Amino acid sequence: MSLPERRFTEQSAARVSLEERADGPPKIVGYASVFWDGSPGTEYKLWDGAVERVMPGAFKRAIEEDDSRALFNHEPDNLLGRTSADTLSLTEDKRGLRYEISPPDTTIGRDVMEMVRRGDLQGSSFAFVTTDEEWRKEDGMMIREVRGVKLYDVGPVTYPAYEGTTTGLRSWGSDEARISFEAWQKKQAALQDELRARDVRIAELRA
Repeated sequence: MSLPERRFTEQSAARVSLEERADGPPKIVGYASVFWDGSPGTEYKLWDGAVERVMPGAFKRAIEEDDSRALFNHEPDNLLGRTSADTLSLTEDKRGLRYEISPPDTTIGRDVMEMVRRGDLQGSSFAFVTTDEEWRKEDGMMIREVRGVKLYDVGPVTYPAYEGTTTGLRSWGSDEARISFEAWQKKQAALQDELRARDVRIAELRA
């Protein structure tokens, strides 16, 4: 079974914030992921020579079917909301995966709201396993297009485990991405072997 991967974003246009409500308690809102739109700041560096792009529609199935959690720093003990409890709302728009959390009146809920209000927490993250992806080579760079995921959790984070690009997008757990890439390489090699064998058979028949 694949282990969940994590991705982090701290773009100024997608930073986590506290949204005050006239009709109720404030909500924590942010973008757990931004979609690839052609700009360098919307792709994740996996390793030298390989980047990942989350494509529009990647979260459609997950939003409809997965019981995702809102966690602070991906810690299960820091539970802030859950989709099945209607305390976490997930939507896709042109920018990416947007979340709205109705935090609990608990120590962690109050602490996270205060840290967001003060500006101490600015970035968001999500944990996932790919269910639909495509690898390809473009201008000497390996591109991983993520088109579908199983979504485990979203939420604000203090800082990422590893830095990816210089634009604020970072990745964690790229070992799983590398395993996926190696499987793709083996599949491509097997396909090339099959094509070569076919060409040999055709040449033999013609002879």
